[in-house]
Amino acid sequence: MTDDKRDLVHLFGTHAAEVTYDRLDDDARWAAKKSILDTLGVILAASGMEPAVRAVAEIVAETGGRPDCTVLGFGGRAPALMAAMANGALAHCLDYDDQTPWGQHTASSIVPAVFALAERRGGINGKDLIAAVAAGQDIFARLRCNVGWQKDWNLSTVLAVFAATASASRVLGLSAARTSAAMGIATMQSSGIMEMVAGRGSDLRGMYAGFSAKGAVLATMMAEKGVAGIDKAFEGQYGFMNTYFGGRYDRDKIVAGLGSEFLGSGTLYKRWPCVGTAHSHMKAAIDIVTRNNIQPDEIAEIRLHVGDYHDLMCQPLEERRAPATLADAKFSLPYLVSVGVVRRGMSVTDFTEAALQDKQVLSVGKKMTLIRDAALDWKLELPPGRVEITTRDGGRWIEEGHRVPGNADNPMNWEDVCVKFFECASVAANPVPETVSARAAALAEHLETLEDATELVRCLA
Repeated sequence: MTDDKRDLVHLFGTHAAEVTYDRLDDDARWAAKKSILDTLGVILAASGMEPAVRAVAEIVAETGGRPDCTVLGFGGRAPALMAAMANGALAHCLDYDDQTPWGQHTASSIVPAVFALAERRGGINGKDLIAAVAAGQDIFARLRCNVGWQKDWNLSTVLAVFAATASASRVLGLSAARTSAAMGIATMQSSGIMEMVAGRGSDLRGMYAGFSAKGAVLATMMAEKGVAGIDKAFEGQYGFMNTYFGGRYDRDKIVAGLGSEFLGSGTLYKRWPCVGTAHSHMKAAIDIVTRNNIQPDEIAEIRLHVGDYHDLMCQPLEERRAPATLADAKFSLPYLVSVGVVRRGMSVTDFTEAALQDKQVLSVGKKMTLIRDAALDWKLELPPGRVEITTRDGGRWIEEGHRVPGNADNPMNWEDVCVKFFECASVAANPVPETVSARAAALAEHLETLEDATELVRCLA
């Protein structure tokens, strides 16, 4: 495929249409299965832990229509478009969904879209669902690594709508031409500004995957009906690459190994429910206080060494120390480090309205100061975090955070993902009985054996 001069929209369309379970290596298969179970788990958890998302569930319930598809967490059924919206809005709410090694999220868009269309169509077996998810993960990673992102667009939604559309098209068994058309149509749904992420006070930061999941389903359904796409959607003079990235992309790297190497196999699964770019600072702080048995009230100062993106999570510092909303808390570096110091870890239950008022956590936050370090700027790889802690008796420690739970140097295996899934399911708006969670985990583990892959999502309804 690397010598094919067609627009990327056609290369991706062919890739997604032709991928099969048998062409995937074991790592790609397991990555897809992990992402499926992990995403279903964080969807369930968000229904019980993020009050703001209930508004989306209420809107979905008002729309009526054919009850084809499962709405997780709150229960009920809805048309494919709205089920994808509801489940997608939940999927990123806790910032607990998986990510690439370079940051950004795609499964929170892919998984709600593929299950919505799989339920709408029926008869989708497990092997095809795994292949569909793997194709989308691969396309997202290829784009994520090789476009000139300047931290202006919200890259997750801007790119994930294409990945989710490719996956959704594969679920429906669309031809290469129809899949390409769907991805062209999806340009109309590719959106999201970084102010939504970096700013404060908005609930959209958690819900954004709902829009790309719904957009993917809409684009795929339109292509299925025969609506034409855009022939040069990605590389035309006014196409995606020129419009969004000023023509800064590496085509050769994007297509290298397309169809034979599946980059989704590097997907990372979070053990801490907050923005991934904070995890290294959190790990450094946790390591320091744990190894030296430092109590929060013994700390005199915590200095956070920050690069450009870290600094976004710290400004304005006073508000980031004591975030006003749950969505803000998950993107506030001083607050997240404070939770890590006090709890010596982090759980999904650490983010409640009551937890935002925890006096001990807020007291630690007041001890945070910043040291700007351009060497920690975000270029491609997730940048490390460096933390310096001094105590009132003159002790001083400085450390970078490595071996973060869930990162590439300390990855989560299948059993770890299952433990996280059980935790998430237990805090859903309608808590899932342990016997049901166990059945869902078993179905996901052996998904390739299922004749009807939607059995997995229906068992959690």
